[in-house]
Amino acid sequence: MAKEKPNSESRKDAHKLQDLEIEHTLKQIKNKILVMSGKGGVGKSSVAAYISVVLARKGYKVGLMDVDLHGPSIPRLLGLKGTIEPGAIPGKAGPVRYMPNMEVISIESLMGEKKDVATIWRGPLKIGVIKQFISDIEWSDLDFLIIDSPPGTGDEPLTVAQTIPDAMAVVVTTPQEISLADVRKSINFCRQVNMHILGLVENMSGLQCPYCGKLINIFKKNGGSITAQKERLKLLGALPLQPEVVNDGDIGSMKFLDNDQLPFTMEFNKMVDEIIKSVENRKKVSLKSKKVNASDTGKKVMKGVKVFVIPVSDGKLSSHFGHCEQFAFVETENGRIMDKYEKTPPSRDPGVIPVWMYEQGADVVIAGGIGDRAEQLLREKGVEVISGAPMDAPELLVNQYLADTLISGNNICDH
Repeated sequence: MAKEKPNSESRKDAHKLQDLEIEHTLKQIKNKILVMSGKGGVGKSSVAAYISVVLARKGYKVGLMDVDLHGPSIPRLLGLKGTIEPGAIPGKAGPVRYMPNMEVISIESLMGEKKDVATIWRGPLKIGVIKQFISDIEWSDLDFLIIDSPPGTGDEPLTVAQTIPDAMAVVVTTPQEISLADVRKSINFCRQVNMHILGLVENMSGLQCPYCGKLINIFKKNGGSITAQKERLKLLGALPLQPEVVNDGDIGSMKFLDNDQLPFTMEFNKMVDEIIKSVENRKKVSLKSKKVNASDTGKKVMKGVKVFVIPVSDGKLSSHFGHCEQFAFVETENGRIMDKYEKTPPSRDPGVIPVWMYEQGADVVIAGGIGDRAEQLLREKGVEVISGAPMDAPELLVNQYLADTLISGNNICDH
């Protein structure tokens, strides 16, 4: 036993050192985006690769980290031939350079000629490799780190969520129900680990007939947009099936991205613009919330804090949002209610209440009925809006939201 103690202490020191390296590396990366899906075969890796390339072409410094350890496909999609080499810092390795401002790490880049050999690893080893991809790789100061995760909600996405607490998610699906059923699990996963979802991407969203030009909905229609609406999420884009994209992907070419007239390329560029806009809005809301919490409440902004705002009358949710005289503010931390108080808006003139809520640091508004303009103003400022909620006590509604059991119905607009 006496001989094992130094080894145990040494392991603890190594873990501490790795945690410090991870913290240092993540501070140099402005935005981290996890691209995930509930089901395999929906084009998640393609979406992750193409997002990275388009961002890099727009001038951003981009890193692409492939944590799909059992089925890495990023190097082949990109036609990446290089291998990982020693970095300038002793003990670190340099990622593979794809473009002057884009670098990539994948387990396949470490395998040399053994690219078709199966990776048969259990959870602890996979967790260790993902952490090493951050701590032991000499990443540049990046604007974006795009992370390609395997399908599902297992070790890899969970490790990313725990290791990179400010990561945001882009969830990829196809229109058919069997894919959407699994995507709802991914959405629930993100909400349980407090990962902000930038939005959904519907891939394989119809094929344009090359002869008649008619759109053929091979995998059904509008599944992604319906799910996004039900889950109160943004649909970032609906990407059509395109033979040119499939052919170029097989040979590791990005040639299709040069064709601005290609329907897929046009929609993909719009989608990346939506991602950039969502990230920027998220930053503005975060900064605003921190300022409000620091100046108005004097409370320290902590990880996992959410502020819920609910129009109330006689201690319960009021269906008259625009005419309500009192709003309940319920603060939660890591899924638990910490405080509740009521505030009176400065005015009930159109457009005043949503701006006031935002300035008070609102993250989620739960309403019975809310006008379209008020809802739009809140969503534009990054505030989540739940409408058609039952007329229950604010604490009960918040607990139902946190437990993912809050039932919302039709928006009963109060004007």
